[in-house]
Amino acid sequence: MVEERTTPVSRTPASAVTTGAASTHGERPPFHLAFPVTSLAQARAFYGELLGCPEGRSSEHWVDFNFFGHQIVAHLAPPQATPHRNAVDGDDVPVPHFGVVLDMAAWETLAERLRDAGTDFVIEPHIRFRGQPGEQATMFLFDPCGNALEFKAFADRGRLFAK
Repeated sequence: MVEERTTPVSRTPASAVTTGAASTHGERPPFHLAFPVTSLAQARAFYGELLGCPEGRSSEHWVDFNFFGHQIVAHLAPPQATPHRNAVDGDDVPVPHFGVVLDMAAWETLAERLRDAGTDFVIEPHIRFRGQPGEQATMFLFDPCGNALEFKAFADRGRLFAK
């Protein structure tokens, strides 16, 4: 039997939620993403060594990383299907993908580190939507297990959701 709810359901939009009373993260709560990898050693080399993400808890089947203040978890899983591609401002963007919005200086530093490491970019670091409200620096790459990542930056982060 399903009980009838006597308290009204909150209809606060997700965009209005910033932090809980116990939050220590700052303005926004950290997100959590679990994703498949075929090798924890490759995940540790890519996320831990190349991207510089500190490692958290782990087991023989998964490993946590601090991804720019967010918790991502690489889980051992069978290989996934090839990502789909969508055209975005002349780029062939892999879908699905995940990433982070950095400040411009951090984005430039990361782009340089990835170039110096000989990264094979899916989409080379560049500016897209130039002169438009959503102008942004972007770059895409695959991790060694085929997961697509995007790193982006806005000269004005306040334009993140600009139309």
